[in-house]
Amino acid sequence: MLQVRENDAQAFEELMLRYQNRVLSLLAHLVGGRDLAEDLTQEVFLRVYRARKRYVPGAKFSTWLFTIAGNVASNALRTKSRRKEVHLAPRPNDSAPQSLDAVALAASALMPTRQLDKAELCNAVQQAVEALSDRQRMAVLLAKFEHMSYVDIGAVMDMSPQAVKSLLSRARTNLREALQPYLERGAPITGLPADLTNDSHASSSEAS
Repeated sequence: MLQVRENDAQAFEELMLRYQNRVLSLLAHLVGGRDLAEDLTQEVFLRVYRARKRYVPGAKFSTWLFTIAGNVASNALRTKSRRKEVHLAPRPNDSAPQSLDAVALAASALMPTRQLDKAELCNAVQQAVEALSDRQRMAVLLAKFEHMSYVDIGAVMDMSPQAVKSLLSRARTNLREALQPYLERGAPITGLPADLTNDSHASSSEAS
């Protein structure tokens, strides 16, 4: 990134090669569609390039990058909400990476009690993750896909490490609530109650 700051085009290309798939995967899970995620990934790297002269080495580059990605995703979700767009089920090629089943099952400490094929399980877990609040979903993805610490996640999401820990704890509880009926008896994944996905109570005392 220091080379990019000095207008090195080859260094910028190398940054994109290293990080674009990770950013794309994160955004696809956050905004619920690969086509939109691809457009937003371009926006993220455009913002990186535009901000190159203001870049100051501090935290990890990936932390700075995912902070930008999170802001871009939040803006996109607010725009979709204002337009009241109907959420469409993802096409097969928009589905989450196959590792998502292991990610959410590890997060919720659940083991399936029914015999499920991988595609069915992945689809169920994807629905459960999508039922989380935006902030819970972001924290889970950074923790499980990017293997970020509480400190790094807090830097991305502007939260204290303790608040991140609490947020992830609620996310694991919510995933367990959503997946348990499905894994035990095949009941459909449903949206979580508002009081389970509400993160408002984490913003004040935990973030201080």
